[in-house]
Amino acid sequence: MFLEFNGLPLHVLVVHAVVVLVPLLALISVAYGVVPWWRSRLDWAVAGLAVVTPIVAFVATESGEAFEEAQRERGLGGEFLRKIEEHAEYGDTLRWFTVGLAVAALLLLLVTSGLPRARGLPRWLAPVLTGVVVVLAAFALVYVYLTGDSGAQVVWGGTI
Repeated sequence: MFLEFNGLPLHVLVVHAVVVLVPLLALISVAYGVVPWWRSRLDWAVAGLAVVTPIVAFVATESGEAFEEAQRERGLGGEFLRKIEEHAEYGDTLRWFTVGLAVAALLLLLVTSGLPRARGLPRWLAPVLTGVVVVLAAFALVYVYLTGDSGAQVVWGGTI
């Protein structure tokens, strides 16, 4: 299911969405938390990205695992598989940071939304969630880089 789309490896197609959406989610969520007067302009983007980005990250990791298995069946091994496994570990970590960031961003969105249920929450909750979003965004950005770089080294670094 996750191996190909229209005859092309799905992983190769989906990773481009991850490379764009994870940094967007990170930056827009941080801006939403840190710059309160932008919240009314960014709330829809935070909500949309917080829903779509973890789904895309999940598809990227699942398609990567299918792609890795296909390479094993082709008989590729050694240094190539070691580098693929390193790339996969970064990708798995990125997926979990993306999910955490999305959940924290949605919670921040709900806490600052002005909904009747949100009005009774403690005042310190929004700054704490903003701090969590900032930390998770930083980790997500680092792991987007590490995952992308390790994948690019496999493809373009002379391993294949």
